[in-house]
Amino acid sequence: MTVPVRPVRAVERRGRFDLRSTAMFFVLLAIILCVLGFLARTAAGMVERRPLWAGVLVVLAAATALRLRSGRRRLCAGRYARRAARALEEAADKASDTLAAAPVAEPAVPVAVPVTDFAALDPDGFEQAIAELCALCDCREVEVVGGAGDLGADVVARTPDGRRLVIQCKQYGDDNKVGSQDMQRFGGTCFTIHEADVAAVVTTSDFTEPALDYAAQCGIVCVNGDELAAWSRGTGRCPWEPADAGR
Repeated sequence: MTVPVRPVRAVERRGRFDLRSTAMFFVLLAIILCVLGFLARTAAGMVERRPLWAGVLVVLAAATALRLRSGRRRLCAGRYARRAARALEEAADKASDTLAAAPVAEPAVPVAVPVTDFAALDPDGFEQAIAELCALCDCREVEVVGGAGDLGADVVARTPDGRRLVIQCKQYGDDNKVGSQDMQRFGGTCFTIHEADVAAVVTTSDFTEPALDYAAQCGIVCVNGDELAAWSRGTGRCPWEPADAGR
């Protein structure tokens, strides 16, 4: 008959009590306590006999501790300053690279079209040419409305600053000037009927003095043949610009 054998648990061995090590530990502890007591008695005696020297030593010890602490802070501050300097240098390099890679914008050139012989055009072609001039000068909603029943308006548009522009075109010869009657008929409709913010009469000829006086009183802009040619070349002002605006 076989008898089962139970496994025997390993018995953990505990550390043996070492009398020698324990004795040495307490001896060292006693020596340390004696030294600390001696230092304390010496310091107390020094304070009693020479308090000034004791105060000086305390101040020197405190100053040394503060100096060591500030030295650590300076080291940390110097490290942060070097990191910040490197970051600024990298940012400056990136900015210079970006500026170098950016395309250089060319200066804007005033809009100009070839000078047209406006007198050689037919009436419809003349009105169309004035409308094209307005469009080239950044006007919006440019429209030719001249014809029967136009009530004096040949070209209407919106100026670059949003005002309503109404132009009457007078294609006259050199010996035929725009008179006061023509100006009065246009002045009676440009503001009330067409609701113009800027009203202008453009001619290939010139204006009579009474016509200019009436236009000045009503606020109508007059553009004669020479001013029309300058406007076409891009060297003169547009009808909706102030009188002192030059190009």
